[in-house]
Amino acid sequence: MSSEFPVRARGRLAVLSAHLAAATISESSELEPQCLSAQVPPPGNLRGALTVVDERTGKRYQVQVSEQGTVKATDLKKISTGKNDKGLKLYDPGYLNTAPVRSSICYIDGDEGILRYRGYPIEELAESSTYLEVAYLLMYGNLPSQSQLADWEFAVTQHSAVPQGILDIIQTIPHDAHPMGVLVSAMSALSVFHPDANPALRGQDLYQSKQVRDKQIARILGKAPTIAAAAYLRLAGRPPVLPSNNLSYSENFLYMLDSLGNRAYKPNPRLARVLDILFILHAEHEMNCSTAAARHLASSGVDVYTALSGAAGALYGPLHGGANEAVLKMLSEIGSVENIPEFIEGVKSRKRKMSGFGHRVYKNYDPRAKVIRKLADEVFSIVGRDPLIEVAVALEKAALSDEYFVKRKLYPNVDFYSGLIYRYLCLYKDMKVCEFSCL
Repeated sequence: MSSEFPVRARGRLAVLSAHLAAATISESSELEPQCLSAQVPPPGNLRGALTVVDERTGKRYQVQVSEQGTVKATDLKKISTGKNDKGLKLYDPGYLNTAPVRSSICYIDGDEGILRYRGYPIEELAESSTYLEVAYLLMYGNLPSQSQLADWEFAVTQHSAVPQGILDIIQTIPHDAHPMGVLVSAMSALSVFHPDANPALRGQDLYQSKQVRDKQIARILGKAPTIAAAAYLRLAGRPPVLPSNNLSYSENFLYMLDSLGNRAYKPNPRLARVLDILFILHAEHEMNCSTAAARHLASSGVDVYTALSGAAGALYGPLHGGANEAVLKMLSEIGSVENIPEFIEGVKSRKRKMSGFGHRVYKNYDPRAKVIRKLADEVFSIVGRDPLIEVAVALEKAALSDEYFVKRKLYPNVDFYSGLIYRYLCLYKDMKVCEFSCL
């Protein structure tokens, strides 16, 4: 027997005991982080004061600036022209320059093409970590030790099964329904099957318990792939497949998609690793549409499943989660490399739209796109080369050598190559089913 077995055994017993114990008995948790996360030096103390001269009235106002270089929007309310003026208000659609929360989870420098999770470069995590390791890092601020990872993987795995009622709901949905509609419905329905996690029933202080929070985190991570796979299988006209406890997180997802219930089936480990990296790349991206939606709902004290169904609903929208589908459609319309010059001219004359290029945050090459470009080569070395990859590579080369795109800082983003990969991993044109399992 391996020397690691007693560690895993003790960890599993500890996790099971914690779940069986009442949340009010103890706030301790075997998932308590012990390692240090990578540290990024802060920009320094930016505290000070801002003097504003209102040229409408000639009055001067002083607004305090925090250590992080922010001002409170409510402090601007005192800037007024008179009795009938309720004060200055900030207008910022899309949170372009608004900080609704202070967070150390994610750091993005769009001008330099930098993305870090808890201080770790995304390239490093994609190269050396698993998705569950990164999920632990994002949740708790530290990469797990060996024993912590064993506890964490078991905690997630033991929650991979979903209530039969959820599977029944999925089976009653029309087979031609949009997969994201199925996912949103199933995630929302989980709140009915887990009343112990509903603040409306148990009290608004429910999530003050770290033990309760940890359980919901593991429960959601465990159930999301099972729900996503069941939704896909429903659309394919196949019955749901029970998860396997003997596979990794990504292997289990591919197993449920492709095994047809054959318990001896094991997914290609290289493809499973590709999917794991894709999950890592999509795991976190600051205050995006889905995150903002979830936070907005959670601020009311609603249960976590309803909040996450709102986040999935945001991903449902084509302006947030449908970009990789749009790339596939665009590449199919181009058809062949010979048609690229005509397409490029159509984009420049605003007669055609180029999907997968440009990003509201990144004004440089999206660091995730660089990783995905390599993953595409790995996938096609296994499943055979997709003719559209030739079109994608040639289109990228043509755009990056054209002054029109370079001047506008239009570089490939995370969606440019990911659609082609998801098409082979999930075998369905709607890749949001795969993306959902890493929310």
